[in-house]
Amino acid sequence: MKEREATKVRQRQTQILQLLTRQEQVSVSELSSLLSISEVTVRSDLEQLGQAGLLRRIRGGAARPLCTEQPLEETSKQHAAAKRRIGRAAAGLVQNGETIFLDVGSTTTEVARHLPPTLSGVTVVTNGLNIALELQRLPNLQVIVTGGTLRRLQHSLVSPYGLEVLSKIRADRLFLGCNGVHLQHGVTSVNHEEAEIKAQMVRCSREVVVVADASKLGFVSRAHIAPLTSVHTLIINQSSGQSLNGYAAQIQQVLCV
Repeated sequence: MKEREATKVRQRQTQILQLLTRQEQVSVSELSSLLSISEVTVRSDLEQLGQAGLLRRIRGGAARPLCTEQPLEETSKQHAAAKRRIGRAAAGLVQNGETIFLDVGSTTTEVARHLPPTLSGVTVVTNGLNIALELQRLPNLQVIVTGGTLRRLQHSLVSPYGLEVLSKIRADRLFLGCNGVHLQHGVTSVNHEEAEIKAQMVRCSREVVVVADASKLGFVSRAHIAPLTSVHTLIINQSSGQSLNGYAAQIQQVLCV
């Protein structure tokens, strides 16, 4: 019974967040009518989502969260040693002959940097321009860039063009970067356009490997990518004070490096 109720709460809260992707703010009365629930229940849901950082409480309702996105050059400097360890461990999973998706981000860039020159017959599909340039050093790799509209902050390519290209590819493995990994809210990104590309990569991959430093654990960003049950492997650095037990219950493999 408790599990069924928890599922209903998650479904309601997902609907609220989806509504806020289409409009800047929403009122308690509007949500009460739309979801056929009491205003007391709406306020309870908004409080939970607000505490998780998924929305801002405003008078009479809620609004999209204020979220500042940092450029790739800045995030690359943060937890740099941990990201290098994660990148090295992730790169070691790639096998000859595989097709892999390599998502944008500072940690996935480290995966690209640690791919060994001994690999052969590997195809890398990426929407990161900087990652494509990193892979120039590996002549035995085929590199496919998705195409699309440039997001300068992350040197990433987004838009329906990228979604269409990805829909025609089936990857053996996806290395997925993110801004948050949360037990209830799954894997999230700060940008909706990038989240669409990431979600498409998840759908088109046989295996999903999330690469994230420990600062992302328990954090929720504004755009949903995938539930934890879609993740096969989480590669993360060890951090004191954070339990991975709940994550290990939903993810097939958790690797601490």
